[in-house]
Amino acid sequence: MSELIRRYGSSLTVVMVLLTAFWLLALVVLPNIVLFLFSFKPYLPVDQLGGPKDVYSLDNYRTFFSSPIHIHIFGLTVLYSSIVTILCLIICYPLAYYLAKVVKADSAPTIFMLLLIPLWVSEILRTFAWFIILSYQGPLNAVLKGIGLSPVRWISGYNAVIIGLIYSYLLFMLFPIYNAVSSLDTNQIEASEDLGAKTWRTHWRVIIPHAKPGIASGCVMVFMLSAGSVIVPSTLASPSSRWFTEIIQQWMFEGLDWNTGSAYAFLLLVLCIVFVSLVMRVLNVRLVDIAK
Repeated sequence: MSELIRRYGSSLTVVMVLLTAFWLLALVVLPNIVLFLFSFKPYLPVDQLGGPKDVYSLDNYRTFFSSPIHIHIFGLTVLYSSIVTILCLIICYPLAYYLAKVVKADSAPTIFMLLLIPLWVSEILRTFAWFIILSYQGPLNAVLKGIGLSPVRWISGYNAVIIGLIYSYLLFMLFPIYNAVSSLDTNQIEASEDLGAKTWRTHWRVIIPHAKPGIASGCVMVFMLSAGSVIVPSTLASPSSRWFTEIIQQWMFEGLDWNTGSAYAFLLLVLCIVFVSLVMRVLNVRLVDIAK
């Protein structure tokens, strides 16, 4: 706080703190409190609200745990969100290292601009574009046919969903890792190489430990965005693949049962909190490191 006051002055600091507090309270804390309270209320007609049946109970949560299909979909959402996170990490770590330590400084802005161009288009349009590309009669299979290969049903199972999620949230993994790697003194890498360490050992013992906060931040963001995605699974999923957010959407907007939908949404929130705690423990980082 003292640093903010020194840099921006007391008046501007008070305004920033109040705006931040309002944002956290109005857009994060209060909605989740309402979500939590709704999840314990039954779904009743309007004329029964406030009546003897309008009491707190665990019935909405029992609905989830008594439904093997919903539990199965919940588990698949966790599984494939984790796969998307791991694949994004595998793709982004070498790319982040290349941009931070290999590419020339004057070329990096151009590369970043090329990476950011897709974000200028809305997620809905990007997802529909992938639906066209991955369709059975789409351009990707046309290329495969042109080189003598058999066409592939990309939109089957969770294949297209994984591709769409990776494309949508790849940069949320790239930028935190890039920021962490770029802050590493290049002399440490050169010292490791001068001492005879192999490339993989330099990454394992020098670069990755320094980049842990960026890796943790990227993993948390990609997993939470993937698990909470609605547009990509709804557009690219096949009849045999469902996403947990689709179940929540059905409860709330098709069944108009906001109470059961709130219970399901709160379970998804608990999942994200557990994942953040797990990532912090595995990578041995603090919450403040992830928030940087």
